Amino acid sequence: MKHFIKLLALAFALTTIAKAQLPNPALVGYWHNWNDVSAPYIPLTGVDARYNIIDVSFAIPQFGTDYQMEFIPDQVTPAVFISQMQALQAQGKKIIISVGGATAPVSLDNITERDTFISTMSNIINTYGFDGMDIDLEGSSVTTTGGTIATPTDAKIINLIYAIKQIMSNYYTTHGKRLMLTMAPETAFVQGGMSAFGGIWGAYLPAIHALRDSIEILHVQLYNSGSMYGIDGGIYTQGTADFIVAMTEAVIQGFNTSGGMFAGLPAYKVAVGLPACVSAAGGGFTDTATVKAAIDYLRGSGAQPGSYTLAQTGGYPALRGMMTWSVNWDAVASCNTTASQFAQNFQNIFGSTTAVNPLTVTSNFIHIYPNPVAQLLYINSGTSIDKNAIACIYNSTGKIVLCQTVNSAQQSIDVSALPAGIYIVQLNGSNIKFAKE
Repeated sequence: MKHFIKLLALAFALTTIAKAQLPNPALVGYWHNWNDVSAPYIPLTGVDARYNIIDVSFAIPQFGTDYQMEFIPDQVTPAVFISQMQALQAQGKKIIISVGGATAPVSLDNITERDTFISTMSNIINTYGFDGMDIDLEGSSVTTTGGTIATPTDAKIINLIYAIKQIMSNYYTTHGKRLMLTMAPETAFVQGGMSAFGGIWGAYLPAIHALRDSIEILHVQLYNSGSMYGIDGGIYTQGTADFIVAMTEAVIQGFNTSGGMFAGLPAYKVAVGLPACVSAAGGGFTDTATVKAAIDYLRGSGAQPGSYTLAQTGGYPALRGMMTWSVNWDAVASCNTTASQFAQNFQNIFGSTTAVNPLTVTSNFIHIYPNPVAQLLYINSGTSIDKNAIACIYNSTGKIVLCQTVNSAQQSIDVSALPAGIYIVQLNGSNIKFAKE
């Protein structure tokens, strides 16, 4: 009987991973829930297939409020929209509802507004079947007047943190799986904390800090930005390789502010956010060659493209991917040299984004031993794995808990810090399960 229960628990854990498998590398694209003459409406099912995380823009406050949220498909009925979502989800893509945007401030000034935000966002997520929630609050939505990164004192920051945690908790209770959480702050709200900590400057940092374990991807908008400090004390300007490299390394390494130290996020939680073409943003567009040079250097596979020198030798091979505003702009051929130029550049940098079923083990996949493992998990890949391939480990809720570069045909990964349980190791699009003692 005990053996049967263990097998049942294993089956449940693996099923949970399958449901929650998250794209890595990630190509994130914002999708317009409206028609624009310059960047026309695209049905969800018409989005370039290389985008594996699609941020539906936007859930916004109902008229007369800045906290009671709504989402209404603009060009199709809710039933049609849901069917389009489900078609993409069946392909392994994740569809996320993005909150706010540049023209829809959200401000949770008290507990009543906080709780209304929680209930209305939960209703939107459950009604449409979204896989996650993206926080894209701009302008006056998030500002700080005191406190520190670790101990914020502003009600709307405290209420926002509480609300996000509660929405995620409600989702897990209802669905038995984790709600994806991403964030897309502007540079002033994050790296701007190195200049000052007050107003919008550094205002996102308390939320990022408090939710760091829940955040799947942080993709700061590296556009519509003034010049920003890097962690080396230099000042860097948008639209350059140095800006991409310096701003990205800052959120990985962390930095000091007058509100305290911001501890960085792991590279596998960080993506590079850029506009799809010149017309997609007020500033910050960067040509494809420069983007590739910057990200190759960040990932440790390319030469230094500018004056900024990475603090970490070898770079960050586990960097999660790229984000763009927007898939609609990327589809407009007249906005770039060719249509889907951003998606193609992502593919040139990161390779395929094909989703993988974590229960599938291919015949030419790596061998791992020992299994169960207590400390060192050895990966034997023969000659099939390219240098600098990334092995990532997922836990039973589908969350990435560890990523490491595999530089040789046989290499060990230290898993001693992982709790006992069932895990999936993914490498080059294939997967195998193992038990941690």
